[in-house]
Amino acid sequence: MRIRTDDEVYRVDAVWLGPPKATFPWRARYVAWLIGIPIFLVVLTVERWAGWSFGFFSTAWAFIATIVITKLITAKISHERPLGAVAAMAARELSTPREKTTGTGGAVTASRVRVRAERPLPKHKRKRQYRHRGHGPGTGTATAQGTPRARRGRAAVRAGR
Repeated sequence: MRIRTDDEVYRVDAVWLGPPKATFPWRARYVAWLIGIPIFLVVLTVERWAGWSFGFFSTAWAFIATIVITKLITAKISHERPLGAVAAMAARELSTPREKTTGTGGAVTASRVRVRAERPLPKHKRKRQYRHRGHGPGTGTATAQGTPRARRGRAAVRAGR
């Protein structure tokens, strides 16, 4: 047993052949007219912005460009994918967030690298400098270099002394 689908009904295009008794020599769907007329006006506007004067040949080229653009758009439109769905898909594709391919930060420069006249010493050969509270260059008394500060024991720290 063979079950027939209703796809034939949807494959029939709503076509306007022209006025009665004066049909056009081409077939164009209603959606093609709906898309083509605004595209023609946009193409004419772009031609004027480009500096082309209004004439026979500029209008003919606008007409040819309109036909090509309309055919490209209507090739994506069918009864299963209407114009609204294609327009929404195009809007989402254009406005979706993209992955950033550039790195964060600017160019690498050596302007922040400190350069000293003398070579730094290893940690175990450096002299230690300690500053105690109330001592130092601002208070008038300087601490002796190389003398470590006294440590408090753990029991004293817990007692709050």
